Amino acid sequence: MSNSDNNQILKNTNAQILDEFNASVMFDKELYSQDIKGSIAHSQMLFEQGILSKEDKDAIHNGLLQVKDEIESGKFEFKIEHEDIHMAVESRLTQIIGDAGKRLHTARSRNDQVATDFRLYVQEKSLSIKEQLKEVINTFISVSQNHTTTLIPGMTHLQHAQPINFAYHLLAYANMFKRDYERFESSYERNNYSPLGSAALAGTPHNINRESTSKQLGFTSPTINAMDSVSDRDFALEILFNISTTMMHVSRISEELVTWSSYEFQFVKMSDEYATTSSIMPQKKNPDVPELLRGKTGRTYGNLISLLTVMKGLPLAYNKDTQEDKEGVFDSVKTIEISLKILNEVIKTMHVNIDRMNEACKIGHLSATDLADYLVQKQNMPFRTAYYITKDVVAMANSLNKDISELSIDEIRNSNEQIKDINDEIVMYLDLKSSMNARNSFGGTSTKQTEKQIEILKDWLKNK
Repeated sequence: MSNSDNNQILKNTNAQILDEFNASVMFDKELYSQDIKGSIAHSQMLFEQGILSKEDKDAIHNGLLQVKDEIESGKFEFKIEHEDIHMAVESRLTQIIGDAGKRLHTARSRNDQVATDFRLYVQEKSLSIKEQLKEVINTFISVSQNHTTTLIPGMTHLQHAQPINFAYHLLAYANMFKRDYERFESSYERNNYSPLGSAALAGTPHNINRESTSKQLGFTSPTINAMDSVSDRDFALEILFNISTTMMHVSRISEELVTWSSYEFQFVKMSDEYATTSSIMPQKKNPDVPELLRGKTGRTYGNLISLLTVMKGLPLAYNKDTQEDKEGVFDSVKTIEISLKILNEVIKTMHVNIDRMNEACKIGHLSATDLADYLVQKQNMPFRTAYYITKDVVAMANSLNKDISELSIDEIRNSNEQIKDINDEIVMYLDLKSSMNARNSFGGTSTKQTEKQIEILKDWLKNK
């Protein structure tokens, strides 16, 4: 083989590698629906402005709908040489309708086209994730309604602290997911502006109507600076941040589920659908699903950091670097969609071991703070004095191998000379359920306040 033949082979190989490196069609085909929707709106506007004839506009619309049908039916062949979804659709459209298809790109650039397609995708996913979050919040509320009197140890530093009810604990997560919902909602409103018509970076000399395309596509209005419009990816960063924050909350409840379902806790038992047995230990049930939910959070963090890194040094306006903006978003969206769906079912189907939770509340003297509060409020003692008396009562309980809530009035009185005549009503204050219900301040753990929180969340859901 001659040197010229070798050189040609090498040249062809290099060209193929470069085509593959440069192309995005194999992943940005995810945007086919948004691309076709944007093209229909663009061609309609061109017709309204007298730039496109009715015949060409109708041919373009019908051709685009055929392309969409071919993609959705699996008949469409995506090729590397098309480079991206925009050229793939336009090439096939031109094959179907001829020269009319070549008129579609008048008064736009792939820069504003991809910015529009991607923004439409992000906006649509923000809405659908919001709906999933509503379902999750509703499930947490539904489970909570059955456990407003179920005691569970409230913890700090993973140590028993004060008695709370299980509904109160679950509602903490409902509030986290409510904030997540509000973040997606806020991002949607802030980013609901159309880049279409910005062209390459400076607008177009054609007499276009950006208000028309904006309205057709469901945007609030057009963006106001073409250079910013084609280079902005804040909307993609926002959805990645919103997903990462939501997944962090998913991970936190998953960690609790892993802990609660352990032999040491046995607070909950997960449905067999969401736990698996060991491959060599048939007696063992592993919380694989919440572990996976916890693990998948890391990939969403990675996608956010990745795009932040891509964007950090880009000059205005468009740069090819932003081709790296989509795969991470697609991955994070798919991750959160399946994660929220599964979490919803895990919470809905888990069995709550009320007796085990109640027994756990008798470890760690959870109502000790109530004794100190009682001495301050009823005996007018300085808090620090009450604190040390409470330590003596706890020591008495430990010596008798009892929880402080199980002490008799005589045992309490005998623990410290300063309380030898204390009113026997203190026994009621140290009762675990009474201790829980004593925290009746707004936002507190009492059954009354927990029920109020449920109603607040229900009212909020009704308005969404």
